Amino acid sequence: MQIIRDLVQLEHRFTYPVVTLGNYDGVHLGHQKIFEQVMARARKMSGTSIIFTFEPHPLKVLSPSTAPPLLNTFRRKMELFEAYGIEVVICAEFTRELAATPPEDFIKNILVDQVGVKEILVGYDYAFGRGKQGNTDAMAEMGRRYGFQVEVIPAFTLHEEVVSTTRIRELVRRGEIRKVCTLLGRCYASEGIVTAGDHRGKGLGFPTANLESHNEIFPKRGVYAVQVEYKDRLFDGVANIGTHPTFGEGQVTIEVHIFDFQEEIYGQFVRVLYRERLRDEQTFGSKESLVRQIHQDIKKTREILQPHGKKETSK
Repeated sequence: MQIIRDLVQLEHRFTYPVVTLGNYDGVHLGHQKIFEQVMARARKMSGTSIIFTFEPHPLKVLSPSTAPPLLNTFRRKMELFEAYGIEVVICAEFTRELAATPPEDFIKNILVDQVGVKEILVGYDYAFGRGKQGNTDAMAEMGRRYGFQVEVIPAFTLHEEVVSTTRIRELVRRGEIRKVCTLLGRCYASEGIVTAGDHRGKGLGFPTANLESHNEIFPKRGVYAVQVEYKDRLFDGVANIGTHPTFGEGQVTIEVHIFDFQEEIYGQFVRVLYRERLRDEQTFGSKESLVRQIHQDIKKTREILQPHGKKETSK
């Protein structure tokens, strides 16, 4: 997959560009349906499937204090776009100057003149241009003037619920991981670098990998059955998101005990895939009672993860 970060690089034309526009933070089932249709149209016309997106998220620039936390890092989002089959991602730097661009100027100067767009597919709620003045009706009218087709994709529903990034953020915060995974069509994940901790888990007989995460939103504090992706391999484990209340600490951390794992991974990139929430974070009266509970968590996690095996990737 080709990633274009500078609009100056768009001086050449793609073969019959079929473009979808959006932030696509969640990359959820609804987004994936749009991607499928973009790719289907591109294949039919021997064209190029393209996502046109922005970095940073527009609200990070326009309203930083109210901007929602993102579900995916930029790296993760690009990996997912590629995994779902997109050929080209055009990622424009979002600035206040770009935000001030009138809708027709954005369409004409960038999508028509630089990208050479032939078809645009967007979600039902897409808006663009200065003050989000451009809606899908305006885009369709511009398409008639500038020679491209526009298709608006209706909301995707599952079990009579509209699948949306906002809804998924809410479920992540509530720790409803199984439902999150259903709406995403894959596991929700945290990713980052393994750092040295206080080695308390090792002292209890359960060494942990401490994650310095790059993510902006995390599941509700508690204990989770997880799989850890490390160098394209998957390992089962149990994760704690919390503050170590038994030991009187206050900083939120992500710690993972990886089963049957002996490798030294300090400084390495890993991804933690949440499978199921086991329980709330608890305060225990003694180390012995904590150890007994950890054994129970491990036993339950092995039962939960046994059907998943080691073949599934995070994509």
